[in-house]
Amino acid sequence: MENMASARELKDEGLRLFQEGLYDEAAARFGQAQAMFTADGNEVEAAEMVNNLGMIHRVRGKWDEAIAAFEEARAAFVCLGDRNREAQVLGNLGGLYATKRERDKARECLRQAADIFAELGDVQHEAQTLQALGVQAWKTGDRSSGLASYEAGLHLLQKPTIGQKVLRGLLGLRTRLLGSGSR
Repeated sequence: MENMASARELKDEGLRLFQEGLYDEAAARFGQAQAMFTADGNEVEAAEMVNNLGMIHRVRGKWDEAIAAFEEARAAFVCLGDRNREAQVLGNLGGLYATKRERDKARECLRQAADIFAELGDVQHEAQTLQALGVQAWKTGDRSSGLASYEAGLHLLQKPTIGQKVLRGLLGLRTRLLGSGSR
């Protein structure tokens, strides 16, 4: 049990270092925590550390290493039946592919993530993922699908910002105007 406390402390320290932009140090802590979680049989937390390492690779622009880490974490979460974490990793992969301008891959990962969040009833994450999906569709030239996904995400948001409320209102106005004009 002492190992678990140490692994959690290493994880927390890694998160703090990551937030401070100290990526080498954060990666070292996550790697140490992963080894300890694995030794203790805590596969979920070990996979979470792999995901965290993927985030470090992503912010550093080490795409291949990030993709490998995210895919490894995803495979572990699939094996463990942890759909929520699987969806989160798919969202991370979608964001990475978007950054790389690999829009079709981004859209596929984000679509899968949104579907899983919907299946789990996680409305807030589903909404955020649909918005990200909408942006990617828009950027690939699929304006209609992009707007529909983004709008669906906006309407699902439980606590929209003022800007999001305004945009919802404008989209609602557009729908009412277009709806009444098509009769």
